[in-house]
Amino acid sequence: MTGYETFPLGDVDLQCGLRLRNAWLAYKTYGELNSRRDNAIVFPTYFSSNHMANEPMIGEGMALDPTRYFIIVPNLFGNGLSPSPSNTPPPYGRARFPLVTYYDNAMCQRRLVTEGFGIERVALVCGFSMGAQQTFHWGAMFPDMVERIAPWCGSARTSRHNFVFLEGVKAALRADDVWNNGWYDQPPEKGLRAMARVYAGWAPSQDFYREKVYLDLGHSSLEDYLIASWEGRYLQLDANDILAMTATWQAGDISDNPIYGGDFEKALGSIAARAFVMPSQTDQYFPPADNEIEVGLMPNAELRTIPTIWGHTGGGPGRNPVDTGFVDAQLRELLGS
Repeated sequence: MTGYETFPLGDVDLQCGLRLRNAWLAYKTYGELNSRRDNAIVFPTYFSSNHMANEPMIGEGMALDPTRYFIIVPNLFGNGLSPSPSNTPPPYGRARFPLVTYYDNAMCQRRLVTEGFGIERVALVCGFSMGAQQTFHWGAMFPDMVERIAPWCGSARTSRHNFVFLEGVKAALRADDVWNNGWYDQPPEKGLRAMARVYAGWAPSQDFYREKVYLDLGHSSLEDYLIASWEGRYLQLDANDILAMTATWQAGDISDNPIYGGDFEKALGSIAARAFVMPSQTDQYFPPADNEIEVGLMPNAELRTIPTIWGHTGGGPGRNPVDTGFVDAQLRELLGS
């Protein structure tokens, strides 16, 4: 893949106690940084995606308008562009890739913003799903730097139920005969297909399936939807990369770091940025109830629930025009505040 840049990080000491040597951060920018350096937006990527997946939320006339803002999209560690099992040399490649937390990601992203572009204040940090979890981390870790945050379809801490859902995803992938504890000689295709089907039961909602929305998307049947949209997507990815991102997701907690020492309420209370927190009303693993608790502990936050039957996928950039339009309208209002 071309069309992105890399920021050299050198040796990065991770929260897990290991060191990634000669690391880098893959990113793409949209728009121009103004002379005051005050029009920057950070828009992190989400699970099994890269910067291109965020692009449906970026465009002239939209809230994230590159003619007005300088939009930085940093790629998540583990996604195949930033350091990942599939592109890291021995001894930390493949199954030996270390746990990289959201804290590690945010610290490296901040270096890109401050060292790479000389930006001291960020107008907005926003993101979907794992991008939302990174957004919460930015708000808690750098409260004097971030003016606004807009996490959607994500939480400040991965819940126990969410953790267990991901255990099912991992178990399905690892059940493949060729898995070999991550040292596979060929892609574990059976495991990837199984994992995709487990995931397909969680990402959309019951209403999505009841109303057969997949037929409106051009699929001929439910089976066609599962094969084309789900198996087809994950067969394109490296299995160890998927597990690296899953490990980051499962470890998600804005308070599990040297700043807050596990005090979750203190971490939420330290988010000074104005915040619009946007759950999907039918999300099965980032449910609105979790965000309701978090917003109640944040000093300057509002809950803006996405009225969708698409479940978690409703928040996916460009997945459907109605839900993308809802999120865009909230971002526009927040940026105008």
